[in-house]
Amino acid sequence: MEAMLNDAISTINGYLWSYFIIFILIGAGLFFTMTTNFVQIRMIKEMIRLVINGAGSSTEKNHVSSFQAFCVSTASRVGVGNIAGIAIAVVLGGPGAIFWMWVIALIGAATGFIESTLAQIYKEPVAKGGFYGGPAYYIRYGLNNKALSILFAILISITYGWIYNSVQANTLAASLQVFNFDVSYTGAVVAILLGLIIFGGIHRVAKASEIIVPIMAVLYIATALFVVIMNITQFPHVIYTIISSAFEPVAAGGGLLGATVMNGIKRGLFSNEAGEGSVPNAAATAAVNHPVEQGLVQAFGVFLDTFIICTASAFIVLMVGDYSTTGLTGVALVQHNLEQQLGSWAPTAVAIFIVMFSFSSLIGNYYYGEINISHLTEKRFYLHLFRIGVIIMTFVGSIASLDLVWNLADLFMAFLVLTNISSIVRMGRTAGLALDDYIKQRKAGIETPVFNRSVLNHTYGIVWWGDGQTTDSSVPPTPVEDTMEK
Repeated sequence: MEAMLNDAISTINGYLWSYFIIFILIGAGLFFTMTTNFVQIRMIKEMIRLVINGAGSSTEKNHVSSFQAFCVSTASRVGVGNIAGIAIAVVLGGPGAIFWMWVIALIGAATGFIESTLAQIYKEPVAKGGFYGGPAYYIRYGLNNKALSILFAILISITYGWIYNSVQANTLAASLQVFNFDVSYTGAVVAILLGLIIFGGIHRVAKASEIIVPIMAVLYIATALFVVIMNITQFPHVIYTIISSAFEPVAAGGGLLGATVMNGIKRGLFSNEAGEGSVPNAAATAAVNHPVEQGLVQAFGVFLDTFIICTASAFIVLMVGDYSTTGLTGVALVQHNLEQQLGSWAPTAVAIFIVMFSFSSLIGNYYYGEINISHLTEKRFYLHLFRIGVIIMTFVGSIASLDLVWNLADLFMAFLVLTNISSIVRMGRTAGLALDDYIKQRKAGIETPVFNRSVLNHTYGIVWWGDGQTTDSSVPPTPVEDTMEK
């Protein structure tokens, strides 16, 4: 039964990714790159300035700073996709998959800028302090499309709360097999721990994750850098192999664009999430003076995730170079490669990395789901049903086959992309006007630009960004016309 389901989903994915998703992602990325005049390249210095300046900022009440929102989204991004996903891409698509992963990140950063800027523009203040927002909000109010916003909220809740969490749990359980732990027992323990958190102290653990995950990321990058230094003479050859293989796909099932391109783009998107509509949920929570601030910060997050952390995993696999002969894939391949380089203790170290990355992502993914469940209904009964589903899928993901779990992730990722990209393409001009306003103020010598919704060509559905409304969400929003029920 599982094999039949996996084959059916794989067939659907083949059509979606070969004929729709890849072209939509690349097309949207190029469109936003051109319409913003290469914002992801020309504004890179400004991105770094904002991230550095935001690192020392403090907030009041329940406000989330720009840097904290960046950390939350990075905590969700940095998960098994950065380790297991990259190894899978290399095995299935060859070294050239890494080149296409870089390409999708470069053009996808422009998409990430647009969606996070829109999330800020259409965010809503919360009575207890702070903000909520994301695609469900900008689709509902920016496009005046309640039905599509409901569809997206349902899709992202299922995708992140259930499907992606099954992926995280699957890899977490697989990594702990180095200790000979049975995956069913691991799945049960992880599901119980997650249940205790999401029904109780999620905020305390989430705050701890914001500290732990960056430390683990730095340690993982340092490990990869050490492997590169140990094999520095092979470095030029690895770079050459990545670039040359990108245009000569040799993996099975090449098709029009080839397995190389498809695996690079799929795994890159799963990791950096540009265009999926997930990061805007975190971006909207930031208390900033201008929506473009968070748009630029989150665009930088795409670069950090792909060009640094994912590339670190790729170098670990390619430096050893036996990915096509071991019969291993995913986290098992990375553990094997590090053992070759660093000794018998390396698989244990990778298991620890995976546990920390995966568990923090389990919490972050659930958070995205809860935000959107709250957008759909205020009844706690449905939120509790969602939570129970999260716990069940965490256990099921731990014991399911790797192929089925990743194929489900690819399928729901495709649905999210179709819904979100089709929406932000129609709203891109709004983010572009905000960018023009930000650049105008910066050129005028204003270090911290302040936004007012009056610079846009319409203000329907924008309940924030009136006079005096910047970072203080305790100020009541100025009423604007809500056309939803008209």
